Amino acid sequence: MIIAGETSGDLHGGQLVKELKALDPGLEIFGIGGDRMQAGGMELLYHVRELSFMGLVEVLGHLPFIRSVMKRLEGELYARKPDAVVLIDYPGFNLRFARKAKKAGVPVVYFISPKVWAWGRGRVRQIRKFVDKMLCILPFEEEFYRGRGVNARDVGNPLMDEVKAGRSREQFCKNNGIHPKRHLVGLLPGSRKQEIELILPVMLQTAQLLQEKDHALQFALGLAPGADRARIEDMIAAAGLKVALVEGPVYDLMSHSRLLLVASGTATLEAGISGTPMIIIYKTAALTYFIGRRLIKVPDIGLVNLVAGKRVVPEFLQGEARPGAIFLMAQVLLAEGRPRQAVMAELAKIRDILGEPGAAKRAAGEILDTLHKN
Repeated sequence: MIIAGETSGDLHGGQLVKELKALDPGLEIFGIGGDRMQAGGMELLYHVRELSFMGLVEVLGHLPFIRSVMKRLEGELYARKPDAVVLIDYPGFNLRFARKAKKAGVPVVYFISPKVWAWGRGRVRQIRKFVDKMLCILPFEEEFYRGRGVNARDVGNPLMDEVKAGRSREQFCKNNGIHPKRHLVGLLPGSRKQEIELILPVMLQTAQLLQEKDHALQFALGLAPGADRARIEDMIAAAGLKVALVEGPVYDLMSHSRLLLVASGTATLEAGISGTPMIIIYKTAALTYFIGRRLIKVPDIGLVNLVAGKRVVPEFLQGEARPGAIFLMAQVLLAEGRPRQAVMAELAKIRDILGEPGAAKRAAGEILDTLHKN
């Protein structure tokens, strides 16, 4: 049984399901996932789009549905008796389910660790108690967990297998109506409804300012799986901008853009691996942000900055996420010069920090090892 509660979890989970099936074609895999996991051969009980809530306020509004999902999954534990439960990120839900799996006598493997080193360190006690094996994907996580008594293995980062441009710039531009000789700014506002409503307007207003300054600039938006295309098109039309909508994997957009405006999350690390300079933008409900800033124990929230161990790309959070301020920074990073070259030099180190490809295959091996021992 595998549980991934959001789009980024499906990204990693799809590769994991594929590798598990390659190692053991007879495996029966079921649970919560998305299109990629289903394509790999997993039976979906729920799709990730049904559980993709962001922030305390939003989760509270969906509690009855979340409880019904938890109850059904608990029933599946006893009805189908899986040989292992694999949890992918999504800690608010998954750590509660880990307790239920442990009670049912099912081994628990966690792939894509909760960011407890950044916030909620009290959750380490839950992990130590209810998780049999933690599979880490960031270079500092294994030492963090082992030092706190958790059975942890570093399997490398699955993005090292996934982030690569599939098409040349000429082909990408031709397919999306983009001029190949003019600079492109990529917009990556995320997939959740709240991200679209709060972050995309800031990106579009910034784009308006950039286009007023340079009429030759082009814009393209990476349409994440599950995102409301109609709503996004309405917002773009209201802004009076021409923005190409890019569907499917966004790695071509990341690689062929001059600059990226990115909502905080996995996309910042994907963009970092692609090597394209970016600006991180994050906004959420005021109460969620107020509580979150008091829980977070790290200086930056961008995953690419956390992996680098320092701020290598700028972050504009909540009240600081003002189009005028982002516009000024964007101008600096679009121009050829020392600031742009310095950012690109730091991003070039990200691949070395993350290590070799093959994370999903190594994770699948660790999971099968747990199955065999069970």
